Amino acid sequence: MEDEFEFEDKTLIFDFKGFLLKILSYWYIILISVIVGLGIAYYINVRKLPIYKISSMVTVKDDGNPLFTSNTSLTFNWGGVSNKVNTAVTTLQTRSHNEKVVKRLKSYIHYLEDGKYQKVNAYGRAPFFVEDDTTAFQLLNRELEIKVIDSLYYQLSLIFEEDAEDQTLSFLSYGDLDRKSEIVDANNYTIKLPFNKHVDTPYFTGRIMLNGKEITYNKAYYIKFENFFSTVKRFQNIEAETESKGSSIINLSLVGENKAELVDYLNSTVNVLSRDVLNRKNLFATKTIKFVDSILSVKTDELKEVERELNQFKIDNDIIDLTAESENLKERLKEYDTEINSIERQLDYYKLLENYLRNRSDYSDVPAPSVAGIEESSISKAVSKIVELSVQRGNYSFSLKSDAPIFKDIDRQINSTKTVILENIESSRSILNDQRRSLKTKISSIEKEVRDLPKDQQELLKIERRFQISENTYTVFLQKRNEASLIKAANVSDIEIIDEAKDTGGGKIGPNTQLNYVMALLIGSIVPLLFIFIIVFLDNKISKPADVEKLSRIPIIGVIGKSRLDDKLAVFTRPRSSISESFRGIRTSLQFLYKRDDNPDDTKVTLVTSSVSGEGKTFTAINLASVLSLSGKKTILVGLDLRKPKIFDDFNRHNEVGVVNYLIGDKNIDEVIQGTDYENLDLIVSGTTPPNPSELLMGSQMEQLINELKENYDYIVLDTPPVGLVTDAMNLFKYTDAILYLIRQNYTKKGMLSLINDKYSKGEIKNVSLVLNSFETKNKYGADYGYGYGYGYGRYGNGYHDLEKTYSFRNKIKESLKSLINKLFN
Repeated sequence: MEDEFEFEDKTLIFDFKGFLLKILSYWYIILISVIVGLGIAYYINVRKLPIYKISSMVTVKDDGNPLFTSNTSLTFNWGGVSNKVNTAVTTLQTRSHNEKVVKRLKSYIHYLEDGKYQKVNAYGRAPFFVEDDTTAFQLLNRELEIKVIDSLYYQLSLIFEEDAEDQTLSFLSYGDLDRKSEIVDANNYTIKLPFNKHVDTPYFTGRIMLNGKEITYNKAYYIKFENFFSTVKRFQNIEAETESKGSSIINLSLVGENKAELVDYLNSTVNVLSRDVLNRKNLFATKTIKFVDSILSVKTDELKEVERELNQFKIDNDIIDLTAESENLKERLKEYDTEINSIERQLDYYKLLENYLRNRSDYSDVPAPSVAGIEESSISKAVSKIVELSVQRGNYSFSLKSDAPIFKDIDRQINSTKTVILENIESSRSILNDQRRSLKTKISSIEKEVRDLPKDQQELLKIERRFQISENTYTVFLQKRNEASLIKAANVSDIEIIDEAKDTGGGKIGPNTQLNYVMALLIGSIVPLLFIFIIVFLDNKISKPADVEKLSRIPIIGVIGKSRLDDKLAVFTRPRSSISESFRGIRTSLQFLYKRDDNPDDTKVTLVTSSVSGEGKTFTAINLASVLSLSGKKTILVGLDLRKPKIFDDFNRHNEVGVVNYLIGDKNIDEVIQGTDYENLDLIVSGTTPPNPSELLMGSQMEQLINELKENYDYIVLDTPPVGLVTDAMNLFKYTDAILYLIRQNYTKKGMLSLINDKYSKGEIKNVSLVLNSFETKNKYGADYGYGYGYGYGRYGNGYHDLEKTYSFRNKIKESLKSLINKLFN
């Protein structure tokens, strides 16, 4: 039992050496696969368009306004250089920013021209540029052909496929990004149009203008309007990286097929960013100017009305000016009125700010505290921070989902800052109210003195006081507006170009043709190797003597080469062939087996069988009998395959009378024996197929037949049915001195040896030997096998064996491919 277990375990070991030899044997398939792969790689490489990478470099500064350092609250602060850099990097890759750049460059208009293998990007090379009407609908995702006829006219065409039916075309208005579809007749459209003039066609509305580049007349160019958002998404892959951590330098790069387009886009994206940064930097100043303008509009009307009333009063009462006493009171009131007016401006601002904080979610419209004369740094910084956070949140909303964690963090900071501002407002408002009450008390005291003045002086003083208050308020707000305008005019963007994008002649980064060839080599090699591995791994057929040794402990008595003859009489037809020599080797080995018997000189009976039909039993039996007869011994070949008789046809004999006639008692021994054309070799064919072959072979007549043949022959060779299909051959084992069990290379399955192995291990059969048939000296494993079984094949030297027929390289490939296909599907 232990030996059997070890024997079964051997079959599970993968034959790596055999696998490597198998690979070598299929070298031509690997070569063909590699050549095909390289051909595909070449086809792809020559048709791939070149890929370029263009770069630029910018820096983010932290410049303040040296003219107005005391009014920094009017300049929007991003929160330091580090935050500015991070914001700039994020902004460059947002959808909203790239939408601005695409609209500015009209990058959704794709320029094309015919290349060697396909249409290529003609941006910067076309002798014209397109200015589309963004309020009109343009044909979407279809190529419009443009040919320059002369310096005044061009031809616009839309070509449909031949025999095309009505088609549904899409149109897009790039102003409001509205879309529509229309069903049109699939008739080619061609029209002659003038350059530099607005045209309105069914497929294009706008102007096409010459740009001064060299013109090739009647050369076809193409324009295609692409989906706006698809274009934006294509350019959103711009790379924006800082030089190092904490650095203020940003390296920008963009990859594409047209260097001119990449250069323009990189420079434009920086210009748009610089403009937006400047606008954001001036956000407080801009909002303050807008806020002050709204107040000045009211104060202007108010001042004019008071001035008109003052002039009219002087005319009506014939008063030129106030008396010295009235003027003194006026100056004292002016001082207190100015102070209380400043306090009320601050209180009004606090009320406006509180209303924003409590009722609004967008805080970008809050004016600067300094416009109301509030110099408290804590409030100015807090308002600046909350506006900064509000703008930052708005920018992130274009590129991130609404549930992104950063929004929760920004909202938390906004709420925290709001709480601080509201607390400061309450505290500051309380102080200002106390100051206002004190000033009103002083004003009331002076107003008592005014009542002692003459009636006309009192009225004039009241009107002039109102005029002064309005004039002072107007002057203050006008001064604040001028300050904001100067700050806005003096500010510069924090984005500065260090190295603008430029085509310097290089920049090509693809396609990586070498990588394609390497991949072709790898894939071209791996694919056939994988198939070979599957073939080897799943192959359950015996292919070499080593397989037999792993599967069975039954000895191998010989190996027979593959015969390419038309008949089975290989020993007689080609006596000097390697196949004939292999049968001589088997004959020699059998002599050693016969000598082990107690009576070595007795007639020896050799039985030839196999697992299934087609493994070469009859071929082996015929040639074994032939080689035994050539040794000068009387030999008879008996055809006992009663179900499928064969051997008669190879000797050109009839099959009417044979073994069956003898076994049923219809004929005697002499009547069933037939002579052959060869000395010392006789033949008994099977005869007519009986209804009960197994019963006939089990009967006493079979034993009598063997005994009678032993009286006249030295060797008896029995050609029997396969034991894997029927039990006929099993009934004949008892008459034999040697049993040859046939295995055919690349035909017999490994599991077919289980039956004979089982009987051999149980001791039911002792005189059995294995023969490997149809074995090629250079088989699919690419090696010449030399086993000491007493057979000889191969070329031992010129003249020893007949030269066998060789096959051309093409035939070898055809046979190998056929074998490969059979293994894959069988």
